[in-house]
Amino acid sequence: VVEPSAGCDRTILAIICEAFDEEELVDDKGKKDVRTVLRFVPRMAPIKAAIFPLLKKNEEQVRIAREIEKTLQPWMPVFYDETGAVGRRYRRQDEVGTPFCITVDFETLGENDASLKGTVTIRHRDSMKQERVAIEDLLHWLIARIR
Repeated sequence: VVEPSAGCDRTILAIICEAFDEEELVDDKGKKDVRTVLRFVPRMAPIKAAIFPLLKKNEEQVRIAREIEKTLQPWMPVFYDETGAVGRRYRRQDEVGTPFCITVDFETLGENDASLKGTVTIRHRDSMKQERVAIEDLLHWLIARIR
């Protein structure tokens, strides 16, 4: 129940209640799992993007991820994370409502496919789909989708 009186606390509570969702997923092996998501409209999300190196032990991935963080910070709230498996990092960001997760991986370094060098994987929170975007286009790509 949300009381009709005005106030910041009640407004924030209403926004959080509206965004909260629990989604039941089934993996390839038939195992069921529940994913908790805050489906904030991107412009309302407290963190606009999270940046991850795929492997925290890979110095080049960490360096590029930190550079992306420094590039985006003046324009929007971002979060850097290198702890745990990348799947767990995605889930943590789903729970706080981050609309986009940016992963610096081996393709970014051009190790598996030279044509993908200088690109990052972007995972969309709501659909969990992934796409590749060039690092130099990243800021404009995010700004266009956060409005």
